[in-house]
Amino acid sequence: MAKVGLVMGSISDWPTMQLAAERLTAMGVSYERHVISAHRMPQTLQTYGEQAAERGLQVIIAGAGGAAHLPGMLAANTVLPVIGVPIKTKALNGVDSLLSIVQMPAGVPVATMAIGEAGAKNAALMAAQIIGLREPAVQQAISNFRDKQRQEAEQSERQF
Repeated sequence: MAKVGLVMGSISDWPTMQLAAERLTAMGVSYERHVISAHRMPQTLQTYGEQAAERGLQVIIAGAGGAAHLPGMLAANTVLPVIGVPIKTKALNGVDSLLSIVQMPAGVPVATMAIGEAGAKNAALMAAQIIGLREPAVQQAISNFRDKQRQEAEQSERQF
């Protein structure tokens, strides 16, 4: 059963959101992926959000560009934590997406990551950390990831 819902507003968001999928896989976290446009599929979005917890999801990662309403609208329709990933856009390099996601009204929180690739990778790590609170194997995978990062940094220092 999937633990993370990986949702994007458009298939064009997949190259960025695929990085989150890869990181989730590396952490041993199961996920499902969907394209649900907040503006073109509002009923589907509402149903997805309302049913996410009862289907066993624990976290939703929502990537969106431009107006970027997807993460906020999902957060409004679920009790699960929602992590927003602003997708880099051509018009404003993703700043428009970032501002749309980060400016949620009080009472409808969305954890907002960095724009683009770093945001997608960090969203997966944040989702794994949330799941790792209850699942020791996922927590160990995060610890192993951090150890590997530290070792790579130390190795680069020795090469300097």
